[in-house]
Amino acid sequence: MVEIVVRPRGPYSLALSARLAGDATRRVREGLMTAHCGDGVARAFQSRDGTVTIRSESATAAEKLRWMLALDDDHSEFLRRFADDPLLGRATKHLRGFRPIRTATVAQALLRAVCGQLIDSKTARRLERSVIRATSPPGHDGLSEPPSTAALAGAAPFELRRLGLHERRGATLVRLCRSLELERFHELPTAAVVRRLERERGLGPWSAGVVCLEGLGRFEHGLVGDLGLVKLVRALRGRRVVETWETAELLGPYGEWAGLASVYLLAAFGRGLIPLPAARAA
Repeated sequence: MVEIVVRPRGPYSLALSARLAGDATRRVREGLMTAHCGDGVARAFQSRDGTVTIRSESATAAEKLRWMLALDDDHSEFLRRFADDPLLGRATKHLRGFRPIRTATVAQALLRAVCGQLIDSKTARRLERSVIRATSPPGHDGLSEPPSTAALAGAAPFELRRLGLHERRGATLVRLCRSLELERFHELPTAAVVRRLERERGLGPWSAGVVCLEGLGRFEHGLVGDLGLVKLVRALRGRRVVETWETAELLGPYGEWAGLASVYLLAAFGRGLIPLPAARAA
């Protein structure tokens, strides 16, 4: 048994970060996160002193979960810089320990991006779960192995269509997985990853944002065009929003933190932490 005890860099709350992190490859119950990390299953919990303990039979899986939980990615500068921001100010105080949980593979992040286009989050997660269970080997404790590039490349678009994924989106997913090894995106700068993804028909800035944020752990590319952010802009401006550039404009002030700002804005909007009347008046 491998056990590592990590003191997260900067403010960190596993309970807050992992609240909605369950999927086909991981689950969270009573403060314990269990995740299939590709090289085995690892488990993590946070103690009252703030440290996070990770246990696994595999050292590789333990380190992978450490990365997935973003324990070493201090976002204190983000919290300081936007403490007085008119939209994020309250969120930096109420959600200060929140960091988005990452997927074990880039392929899963791409699948999540493709499944999540133009549908509600619950339907998207259900679709993602179905595809993972159909294309990845079953793992331990009822958790599926995270999908690899090769696993998704071997899927037939018509089979993905049977599972509920739009045929054109399924074709895009399979084509991209057959043309390159997605894990190599870790070696590329974020701008290069975004350009490569946006060259594919059916993928745009939102899909690139999901891959960068959840698959690569990058905070600088925002979730441009996210339906939740569209609703936020609509609430802020008091009118219908149909153009993607309006969510890009919303994220513009956050610069290299646009990706993290995206999830903070979404979480804050859902919790009523954004002062909508004041912002609309401004």
